[in-house]
Amino acid sequence: MLLAFDTATPLVSVALHDGSRVVVELSSSQPMKHGEQLAPLIEQALDQTWIKRTDLTGIAVGVGPGPFTGLRVGLVTARTLGFVLGIPVYGVCSLDVIAAEAASGSPFTVATDARRKEVYRASYDGSGVRVAGPDVLRPADAATDQPVAGEGAVLYPEAFPRAFGPARPSAGWLATIVVERRAEILDPEPLYLRRPDAVIPSAPKSVS
Repeated sequence: MLLAFDTATPLVSVALHDGSRVVVELSSSQPMKHGEQLAPLIEQALDQTWIKRTDLTGIAVGVGPGPFTGLRVGLVTARTLGFVLGIPVYGVCSLDVIAAEAASGSPFTVATDARRKEVYRASYDGSGVRVAGPDVLRPADAATDQPVAGEGAVLYPEAFPRAFGPARPSAGWLATIVVERRAEILDPEPLYLRRPDAVIPSAPKSVS
């Protein structure tokens, strides 16, 4: 039984996959409260399916790109569960998760909200395989006439006039990607595309 969750966007998504299908998928209705929402959603998913934590055989987690705080909640939870239960943890780019659900046979782009009036952007072929990116750009610099999935297309229609598909990653699709190896499997480390805002102070200058 594979437990999957993604915390790279304002909402939290959790799912369980039994190796054949997604048996439950839940999402948070309280944006930007990842720490308060993830653990209860996991427990709710387990309770609804009568599954114990010891029945889990793997963890799948979205590694971003996304805001530091949200990613940290998901990745720390995934690594902790993996360590305690002695099971593998699989990371997947969250843009690839959106792409897997959005793929419809023609090339397209995924653009998600990177805040600071920027987007995380990646390009995909018609089957949902990433061919470029991810990177972080201003919407005007990422503008395209291709179909665009992800919240970026909703926020910046002037740059992405052909919005389609899901706005945020689905944990059910994340689980499916890992089970069926539909995208690159990564280590459970955060995919940051910016330097952190906080920096280590430089050493004080010596006084002569």
